[in-house]
Amino acid sequence: MIDPFHILVGVSIAAWLGLFFFRGGFWRADQWLDGDGAPPQPWPPVVAVIPARDEAPTVGRAVASLLAQDYPGPFSVVVVDDASRDGTADAARAAAAGDGRLVVAAAAPLPGGWVGKPWVMRQGLEAAFGAEPEAVYVLFTDADIEHDPPLLRRLVAKAVGEDLDLVSLMALLRCRSFWERLLVPAFVFFFQKLYPFPLVNDPKRSPAAAAGGCMLVRRGALDHAGGLEAIRDRLIDDCALGALLKVHGPIWLGLTRRVRSLRPYDRLADLWSTVARTAFAQLGHSWVFLMATVLAMGVVYLIPPLAVVIGLVGRDPWLVTAGLAAWFMMAFACRATFVLYGRPAVSTLTLPLAALLFTLMTIDSARRHCLGRGGTWKGRRYGPANAGDG
Repeated sequence: MIDPFHILVGVSIAAWLGLFFFRGGFWRADQWLDGDGAPPQPWPPVVAVIPARDEAPTVGRAVASLLAQDYPGPFSVVVVDDASRDGTADAARAAAAGDGRLVVAAAAPLPGGWVGKPWVMRQGLEAAFGAEPEAVYVLFTDADIEHDPPLLRRLVAKAVGEDLDLVSLMALLRCRSFWERLLVPAFVFFFQKLYPFPLVNDPKRSPAAAAGGCMLVRRGALDHAGGLEAIRDRLIDDCALGALLKVHGPIWLGLTRRVRSLRPYDRLADLWSTVARTAFAQLGHSWVFLMATVLAMGVVYLIPPLAVVIGLVGRDPWLVTAGLAAWFMMAFACRATFVLYGRPAVSTLTLPLAALLFTLMTIDSARRHCLGRGGTWKGRRYGPANAGDG
């Protein structure tokens, strides 16, 4: 008789086969913004909007990288200071060194029904269209994001050339400390599995997402979709924006080495708090979805190495072979993403450990929600209404 654990191992193998063949080939990590594309004539006006709250250590580099863009058309940058207490606005102005293309605006107090970042983005739009009234595109980015000089030109060429309402790039996260090397490539892999980029980029398929560090949005498309008011209560604002826009037109999401996050995650607590802030909201604050997620993560990522150990101890060749097969499938699937982050091939075998930690973060996110501490970020707390990604 086959015991339940052997069945779970079989289910794990079947799950990996399903992920390989029925999830849009997300594991290839092959959606890249390559080349310059055909230059539009003329180059449309663009304005960048940076929401910033207590970002003095990084906002200067973010602003400087934008002002250094080699974009041939009209371009300006708006930093919206959201009641920072660390000199964020002064740091932004210092980085501009008098460049008149920078506008620093102060965000109005947060009204009821809005989450902080969408509200500040909305404030940024008002200031942006004052600075660049004819702007055709808006580049939403973050105060901890640094862009290479050709980046904006390539984004616009992609958007115009393929008639896209949104072009978004997932910033290359910092990967230097022990915890970053263990968890960051895994996080990016999990994000691609949750939102397969090839399916996001297929207008005929429903998955939709965006990465908040770099989102070039066509102004007319955003207005047509209802503006940022349509996602005013969404904690996961970038994916909500992607879902909002894809209903009305094509979007594109890709990987890059030309957009880099400057934010360090030197301690496990840094990454933990970031994930726990939104993980339960991602599940719609649903306990059923939480249990299903924990079960799925266990079967897909934890059962294979456990099968190897149990098989070796119990001298069960089938368990060892099946466990290794699933484990190596897992390692092969995440290899392209780990290469992006400069990790050696052997590091892919640590994916089960990363999966365990992310599962615990998700459980902790639910615990914090029960204690009334869910959705807390930079002094603000958001409730169950701010769930989901649209």
